[in-house]
Amino acid sequence: MELRVLRYFLAVAEEGNITWAAQLLRISQPTLSRQLKQLEEELGVTLFERGSHTITLTEEGRLLRERAQTIVSLADKTEFELKQSGNDLSGEIAMGCGEVRGMTLLSQRMAAFREQHPNVRFRVTSTTSDIIQEQIEQGLMDFGLLTDPVDVSQYEFLRTGITGHWSAMVPGNHPLAERESLTPQNLKDVPLLFPVRTPVHNLLLNWFGQYADQGGAQRRVSHAGTHP
Repeated sequence: MELRVLRYFLAVAEEGNITWAAQLLRISQPTLSRQLKQLEEELGVTLFERGSHTITLTEEGRLLRERAQTIVSLADKTEFELKQSGNDLSGEIAMGCGEVRGMTLLSQRMAAFREQHPNVRFRVTSTTSDIIQEQIEQGLMDFGLLTDPVDVSQYEFLRTGITGHWSAMVPGNHPLAERESLTPQNLKDVPLLFPVRTPVHNLLLNWFGQYADQGGAQRRVSHAGTHP
């Protein structure tokens, strides 16, 4: 597989339409269609389900998209770093973080670092702790700003000392909207939407204590997650 063809594949997967992808890539539609067909023949699988106006990925196509994103990202990062020359510190620092209070501290450190090393650029991705850890292990990120609970035993790490607090989001006309703080008893009969991460889920259920079972909290919980 050539990197060029993987970029073609990712463009089509993103656009969902060969004509639009061809315009984005500035190549002809027949050329793009031929490249995709050759890629499918090379791999021995069908990557797309083709409709009259749009195309969607097959299961094999979704797997290739995930792998291709990793391959292309690493190739771009490697090329950028190799092209940097001279004695000045240069390159890209890739980091992941959630939308947490610690980002204020991180942005201040980034600004101070750039003043000393203007040829270094930062790439920041907002996502979950699970995805950050996965991409660090894959070499796609250099470090992450993680929120407890998270297992950092296999990493070099330091704690920022910054703490946050949990909040319950409810409509403005909800009976709980006027409260400044909440207890497990306040929420024991309320349908809940929890983060999908198991450690966070367990932490919140532990906070509910006796009400986790008495109020049927576990049966009333739905899950929300963030995907790459």
